Amino acid sequence: MLIVSQRRSTSLKSFQKKGAAKHDDPDDPGNPSVNFHGEQRSNETHESSTDPDPKLARKGSGKEAKLSYCGNLLIENANGLIANTELLQANGTAERDAALLMIEQIPAGQRITVGADKGYDTKEFVAECRQMNVTPHVAQNTKRRGGSAIDTRTSRHAGYQISQQKRKRIEECFGWLKTIALLRKLRHRGIFKVGWIFTFAAAAYNLVRMRKLLAPAVLSA
Repeated sequence: MLIVSQRRSTSLKSFQKKGAAKHDDPDDPGNPSVNFHGEQRSNETHESSTDPDPKLARKGSGKEAKLSYCGNLLIENANGLIANTELLQANGTAERDAALLMIEQIPAGQRITVGADKGYDTKEFVAECRQMNVTPHVAQNTKRRGGSAIDTRTSRHAGYQISQQKRKRIEECFGWLKTIALLRKLRHRGIFKVGWIFTFAAAAYNLVRMRKLLAPAVLSA
């Protein structure tokens, strides 16, 4: 199974100092011009005036910070179907927190493996997975201070390499959700509504995916 995340952005213009008066623009009161030059903004001092739930976050090192939610998917390797979704406020641990929440909801049974990218290569995440009887097939981040939390006990097995290959197919899910399901730009406010539409879009993806998977069986019958 695979876990990765994708952030959904909202407008930065609404990201204003907490408790500050609304920006006024007599020429365009509905869409005022705002100059943020030289202003230090953070989640501690600022929030969106239209939707306080998204947080300022970067998708990666060197990327610009945007108001975001952290939407996460859990998919199964065999057919690439989405097994679960979890949407949280964006912060430094949201991706790993969401991963653990989704893993907890997997029905108890035989031991499973979970593939993920380097962002999940932390001692805490790996330890939590093993505590839940899950083998973490996390990509090794050898540049992390203290080294990777994944050693040869895990990486030497053929299944680990398969998970590293298969985990990349989750990007197909995110690509579809952003383009076909139109989640590249949000049209809803509040974490509850955004989470609902995120899950709804994931269900629609599964229906499209299952139609393709079933087509060969129907033709052969």
